[in-house]
Amino acid sequence: MSALLWLFDTVVQIYLIFLIASIVLSWLIAFNVANPYNQFVYTIRDFLARVTEPALQPIRRILPDLGGIDLSPMVLIIGIIFVQRLVHEAFRSFAYGM
Repeated sequence: MSALLWLFDTVVQIYLIFLIASIVLSWLIAFNVANPYNQFVYTIRDFLARVTEPALQPIRRILPDLGGIDLSPMVLIIGIIFVQRLVHEAFRSFAYGM
């Protein structure tokens, strides 16, 4: 059972890295540090968008429009960490019978 918990944690951590990379890349593009027309940047941006946008879109529909500020990644990160902790608590109560 701990192998499944390890796998779950690893997948969550990789997804969080993708989400943070997507945030950083969007900032680099917004401040004209990275050229979105560069093939390498476009490929990375496209991959990160395909991975993160399905989870961000429902949150963006719920959150109010704050102009240029997008809080959906922060809400998603908090939600993912919350679910991860819930899974750990459930595993502890299942494994140790508390």
